[in-house]
Parts: sequence; structure tokens; C-alpha cells
Amino acid sequence: MSAQPHHEAQPLVLETRGLVVGYGGRPVLRHFDFNLRPAEVLCLIGHNGAGKSTLLKTLFGLVQRQEGGILLDGRELPVVEPRRLTAAGVSLVPEGRGIFPGLTVAETMKMGLWSAGVPAGERADRLEWVMSVLPALKQFYERRAGNLSGGQQQMVSIGRALLSRPRCLLMDEPSIGLAPKLFQDLLQPIRQLQKDTGMAILLVEQNVKEALKISDRVVVMKSGAIIREALPEELNDNAKLMELY
Repeated sequence: MSAQPHHEAQPLVLETRGLVVGYGGRPVLRHFDFNLRPAEVLCLIGHNGAGKSTLLKTLFGLVQRQEGGILLDGRELPVVEPRRLTAAGVSLVPEGRGIFPGLTVAETMKMGLWSAGVPAGERADRLEWVMSVLPALKQFYERRAGNLSGGQQQMVSIGRALLSRPRCLLMDEPSIGLAPKLFQDLLQPIRQLQKDTGMAILLVEQNVKEALKISDRVVVMKSGAIIREALPEELNDNAKLMELY
């Protein structure tokens, strides 16, 4: 049996080539080239309006591109749709939680299992696995999502995204409304899972200082373009970060 190839030999998990995306005739991303490597946590930072969330939504098929290519595992995707991406192992934690306040956590997870296409016979095991990654979910499992704290709601959103056992997780500003300590409490189990499974994570984040603590690589965006690529330790003091903002 041949040895497993090193990460360098593996295709990029996600890649864009010459991507053009805009709203109402106004371009947000122009001829944008970007990649997410296997088994890395990539942090995408930049001003509000830099195009970070637009990129993430386009990669997941929530926003349509005007031009350019999107590749998954080195193969071009002619059509980018959330359902197809979920089936291919890509999952999204949307900005602003993306949960229904009237549903209990249990109902949210039940709906998530169905929408992720998990076969009925595997659903109990899959739920148990998510609870092993985020054990605190058990404490408020029967409560309505609308009655939960911001941190608890974010945990539900992450838990739901993990139901498909993704190999690639896209996270859109998970720290919104959370204290730094709470944000780290949420991110640490995800970082551990990433290390254990080799999952790739693309993290779009405003809370740069906290996000850098769990990142392997950083891409800085401004006005729809990449202006800098760096290792987290290259940006770990405020002066260096201030230069970029």
C-alpha cells in the first residue's frame, strides 16, 4: 500500500480564479484569486465592506458570481449550490447565527440532520458525535433558541453546521456580540476538532486578536482585493495590525 500523500501533494480545498462578484452592477470582488489549503485554519480579515462575507457567501453558493472559476479539490464547479456543497463536505456557519428563534435546540438539530441529508439510521450517532465536540449543548437542548444567550445561539449554529461532519467549515463572523473569553471557549473545541480530523476552516472575523490565536495563515482584504498574506505571528502586535486598518 502506498503512503498517504503529504498536504503539499493534495489539491487545494477551495480556490477561486479571476472571480468577479457584485451587487446591482457594483463590483465587490474583481478578478479575485484565493485559496484554502487542506487542514489549515485561514483567517480572513479586513475593513467592513472589504468583501470578506461576499467571498464566503459566493464560495457557498448563496451569492452568484458574474465571472471566474470556483474550484473544489482542484475541480471546477460549474454550478455552486449550498446543497451540493454540503454533500461534498463543505458547511457554513452563517453571520448572525442563522437559527430559528421559535424552535428548540432539539428541533433545530432535527431539521439540520434532515437538510444535511444524514440517513435516518445514522442520525442518533451523528447527534452524539456533535454533542461530544460541543458538550455544553446538552445543558440547553430542550430550550427555544430565542431564549438562549448569544454564545449559546452561536454554539447551536456551529453544532448544526457540524451535523454533516464537514471536512471544510466556513465561519462568517462567529464572534459578533460575544465577549473575547466566550469566543475563545467556542473556538477552542473547533480548533481541536480541526487538528484531530484535518478539517480546513475559513474564518471571516472582525475580532482579529482572538481569531489569530487559532489561525495558521492570515489573508488581509481591502476594497475587494487581497493586500497582504501573513502568518499570525507576523501580525501579533497592534502596531502591525494598525498599519493594515
